[in-house]
Amino acid sequence: MEKEKVLEVQNLYAAYDEMVVLTDVSFSANKGEVTVILGGSGSGKTTVLNHLLGLLPIEKGTVSLLGKNVATLREVEQVDLYLQMGVFYQNGGLLNSLTVAENVALPLNQHTNLPQDLIDEIVFMKLGLVNLQHAFYLYPSQLSGGMMKRAALARAIVMDPPILFCDEPGAGLDPVSLEILDKLILNLKNKLGMSIIMVTHEVSSILRVANRIVFLDKGVVVFEGPLHEALHSTQPAVNEFFSVMKNENIRELLKG
Repeated sequence: MEKEKVLEVQNLYAAYDEMVVLTDVSFSANKGEVTVILGGSGSGKTTVLNHLLGLLPIEKGTVSLLGKNVATLREVEQVDLYLQMGVFYQNGGLLNSLTVAENVALPLNQHTNLPQDLIDEIVFMKLGLVNLQHAFYLYPSQLSGGMMKRAALARAIVMDPPILFCDEPGAGLDPVSLEILDKLILNLKNKLGMSIIMVTHEVSSILRVANRIVFLDKGVVVFEGPLHEALHSTQPAVNEFFSVMKNENIRELLKG
């Protein structure tokens, strides 16, 4: 049975001035899965993500999110669609002048008419999901790097989005904090039924969270498929990327 798609990209093209960045990029993401977009520096993965988030206009091709063609929507429809998307940026994007609770509450205050006491309850619950309830009244400057990431994740999911975009979520974290964050993301996916689109270069994260891999090389999709197929791919760029995993632990994983 074919899986339901939450994202479909068809024949996406992009260029900066005369420099072509993306050429005929097509791929999809399934509902309830973690799709990881990979590629080396200059491969075009950030440009793809910016198109998905509506930060760059679509010159050629189509992007369909949650069954809607982004380019054909009216402005009010686009706003409604993007409110169904959570975005988890690599730097967290927290405002230093606001408490953790105030940061997490921002989308609710801006886009709903909920009373403040209910907003506080929702925020407290979301912070609980990322094990950060004790930081309710703290400021970002009082948080560790891992705690800031978790606070940013709480804000990204505060509106219960069906789809979550993650831009290098583990950047700058030590291995232990990275594993904790990965497990939280997976737990949230399972509890809230979210679909996740992630850009990351962290090999350990990819192994822990990815269901599906989309690999870009020089602006072209050279591989799209399940993680286990990517690990065995003979495509040169894909094989080279995953070659760093050729140690005893990875061999045991591949045997399993």
